[in-house]
Amino acid sequence: MALFFTADHHFGHGGARGLFRRPFDSTAAMDEAMIARWNAVVGPDDTVWHLGDFAVRQSAARMAEILDRLAGTKHLVAGNNDPPATRALAGWAAVYDLVEIEAEGRRLVLCHYPLRSWNLMGKGALQLHGHSHGRLKPLTRQVDVGVDCRDFTPVPLASLHTAG
Repeated sequence: MALFFTADHHFGHGGARGLFRRPFDSTAAMDEAMIARWNAVVGPDDTVWHLGDFAVRQSAARMAEILDRLAGTKHLVAGNNDPPATRALAGWAAVYDLVEIEAEGRRLVLCHYPLRSWNLMGKGALQLHGHSHGRLKPLTRQVDVGVDCRDFTPVPLASLHTAG
């Protein structure tokens, strides 16, 4: 059972290809590639924390279909593009706005947004986030886990390089 983190898939969002310079020929190709990359690393017994912006302007049925195709137990830390319909999907094990967990001996503060300060920041806690699509210089012990800077793939905690 492994633990993964990811954010900012923007499933179904054609504008994401241009806005974030995603290397896909179409929105359908983008969605299928991200589903394939997720399932290539995440197994059925693994856990994934999705730190927001799962899909953009998609029907509840389409979002549920995508979520059902993704391996693992999935938690959502909602972002600005996660309306009530996204939060209500049955495929989420739990939904949060911000959550603190402990994993692999590390204290983690999970939020869609990069925070300026967070609980236990001075005592080694890491803050994992999305939202900035790799465009923001991180603070010490702060990591953007969004797909645009992680090869469109969920990442394990051990692979994240953090200063401090």
